[in-house]
Amino acid sequence: MRRLFFSLACLLACSVSMAVGVDDDVLDGFIRAALDKNPGVRAMTYRVEASRAAWRQARSAWLPRLDASASYMVTDNPPQAFMMKLNQRSLDMGSPGFNFNEPDDTENVRLSLGAKYRLYDGARGARIGGAVVASQIAAAREAAVRNTLVHEVTRGYYRILEAQAFVAVQTAALTSLEESLRVAGERFDSGSAVKTDVLNLEVQTAQARENLIRARNRVQLAIAALNTAIGDTLVGEAGLKTPSLAPVEPAGLPPGGADAERPEMRASELEVAAAAWGLKAARRSRGPVLNAFGSVDWDSEDLGDPERSYTGGVALEWEWFSGFESRARVDEARVLLQAAEAAREQLRHELALDQRQASLALEEAWARLQVTSQAVGSAEEALRITREQYKEGAAEIAVLLVAELGLTETRMRDTAAMYDYQIAKSNLGRALGHLAKGY
Repeated sequence: MRRLFFSLACLLACSVSMAVGVDDDVLDGFIRAALDKNPGVRAMTYRVEASRAAWRQARSAWLPRLDASASYMVTDNPPQAFMMKLNQRSLDMGSPGFNFNEPDDTENVRLSLGAKYRLYDGARGARIGGAVVASQIAAAREAAVRNTLVHEVTRGYYRILEAQAFVAVQTAALTSLEESLRVAGERFDSGSAVKTDVLNLEVQTAQARENLIRARNRVQLAIAALNTAIGDTLVGEAGLKTPSLAPVEPAGLPPGGADAERPEMRASELEVAAAAWGLKAARRSRGPVLNAFGSVDWDSEDLGDPERSYTGGVALEWEWFSGFESRARVDEARVLLQAAEAAREQLRHELALDQRQASLALEEAWARLQVTSQAVGSAEEALRITREQYKEGAAEIAVLLVAELGLTETRMRDTAAMYDYQIAKSNLGRALGHLAKGY
C-alpha cells in the first residue's frame, strides 16, 4: 500500500520544467544551477576576486615605482628664474642686460622620469602575508556559502516533493470520504442510517476539500522557495516528478570532529593567522625604512635642444616618537589576535553542537520512518474493516470518522518522516562540511 501511495503522488505531480531524465540528475541540475546563479554565491565569488586583487596590491610593494611628468612654468621670481636658467644651461651673468633682482619673464619646460624603490621595510612582508591569508579567508567563506546553499536547494527540492505527496494524501482522503459519504447516503435512503451520519460525513468531506486547497498552495510556496534558493525560475508551476525513494539506515557520525572539513572552521583558523600577521606588521612598522630614488630631467625654454640632468640617492626614515601611536597600534593588533583565537574556540564548540544535532536529527528521522511505515498498513486495514462494518450497520459513524482521520494523519506523518529523513541526511552532510564537494 505504501508503494501504491507514492505511485499516486507521482501521478498527481506533473513534470519539471527543466528537461532532466533521472531523478538524481534533477536535484544535481538544481544544485549546479544554484551555485551558478544564486546572488549570494556570486557576491562571495566577487569578494574572493577582490581579496586576490588586494593581495596583488600588497605584493607590488616589492617592485620599484616609475613615473613620468611634464610641466611648463613662467615666472619673474628671481630665485626661480635663476634656477630655470641654470637648469637650461643658459645663464649668462656677464650679459650687459643681466639683473639678478629684476629678471625678465622666464619660461621653462621640464620633462622628467623618476624611479623609487624601497630597499628595506620590516613591515612589508607581514602586510603581504596578511593579504595572502585574507584571500584564503574569502575563499573559505565562499566554500561555506556553497556548502549551505547545496543543503538549502536539497531541502527545497524535498519540500516540494513532500508538499506534492501531501496533496496525494489529501486527495486520497477526500476520495475515501466521498465513498463513505456515498455509502452513508445509500444507507440513509434505505432507512438503515440516520441523517446525522450523512451530515457528519459532509462536514468531514468539506474539511478534506479545504485541506486539499491548503496542500496545493503549499506546493506553490515550496516551488517559490526553491526558485529563490536557485536564483532563477527553473521549477515551473507544475512541480516535480516524484522519485522512488529507498532510504538506507544512517551509518552514524564519522570520526574527525566538527572542524574536520567545515569551511567555517578553516575561515576562523585563517582569521587567527591574519591577526597574527597584523601583529607582526604593527610591531615591524616601528622600524626604519630605507628608500632609493632617482630621476632624469630635461629642461628647455621652448622644447628646443633641452638640457639633461639627473638626481639619485638613498633616504633613511625612522620615526622615533609618534605620540605613542605605534604602541597603541601594537596593543590593538595583539587584542585582535586574542579575539580571533577566542572566536575560533567558540566556533569549534558551536560546530560540534551543530554536527551532533544534525546526527541526532537523522537518527530520529530514521526511527520515525520505521514506525510510520508500519503504521500506514495498520491504519489502512483498520479503515477497510471499519468501512465494511459500517456498511453492515455494525459500526457507528464516529468510529468510521476516526478511522478515516487516523489513516490520513498516519499517511501525513509517514510522508513527513520520509522527506524529513532525506533532508536530515543532507543537513548532516552540511554539518560535516563536504556537501558541496564535487560541484
